[in-house]
Amino acid sequence: MRQIAFIFVVFALLLSGGCNEFNRIQKKGSQDEKYEKALEYYGKGDFVKAQMLLDELYPQMRTTAKAENIAYHLAFCNYNIGDYIMAGYQFRSYFRSFPLSPRAEECLYMSAYCHYLNSPPFSLDQTDTYQAIQEFQYFIQQFPNSKRIPECNKLIDKMYEKLQKKEFLIARQYLKIGDYKAALTAFEQLIKTYPATPYREEAMYLSLEARYQLALNSIDTKKEQRIKDTITEYQKFNTAFPVSPFSGDAKKIYDNTLQLQKDFQNQQKTN
Repeated sequence: MRQIAFIFVVFALLLSGGCNEFNRIQKKGSQDEKYEKALEYYGKGDFVKAQMLLDELYPQMRTTAKAENIAYHLAFCNYNIGDYIMAGYQFRSYFRSFPLSPRAEECLYMSAYCHYLNSPPFSLDQTDTYQAIQEFQYFIQQFPNSKRIPECNKLIDKMYEKLQKKEFLIARQYLKIGDYKAALTAFEQLIKTYPATPYREEAMYLSLEARYQLALNSIDTKKEQRIKDTITEYQKFNTAFPVSPFSGDAKKIYDNTLQLQKDFQNQQKTN
């Protein structure tokens, strides 16, 4: 127990000494001393202290030869702390300020990657996801021969998958609550925007279901055309996916639509 207590006391004294040293440098140190100490903290993984010193130094030394190195390490400090919004801004700012630097490519990539890390789950607003895609595409334009291109494309694909999932689930929710027009519009937009989407097959089947429900619940003046649209939708689905897990249900909808058409025509004759 005494040994443990002794170790704890020594650790506390060292920690206190480290804090005192940092406070002294922050308050009374010269620019060069702060610069050297900030890089030392950075090398030891103490990104908070490094960030505090570099953040103070950058506006003071932005016209000096050390500005580039300060900007680079400051951006990575914020990245390692987890402040991806600030880090992304600083990486992009570095690229604009030092476009000819050997680090410019890395910083432009990191700017896009920070936006990717800020991309939220599919159920939330996807502004950062769209921004990340744009950032990666800009990186590819600027550095078409970069070794990072495959990784960029991989991350872009992951974000597009998230956007497709969000749009598909929104469209399916419209169908579930009975807003068939909105469901149709959403499914059609999904397929138009992402023709190779993995949701294409199910989206086309659910479009068929939405058209049938729309025809079934239509007023007489719109029923005939909507029945025809449902039949056309079935033919499109069956042509695109002749063998599908949804084939049986799709055929039932088609048969019900033909019966609906027959009943409607008989009704019209009676009237």
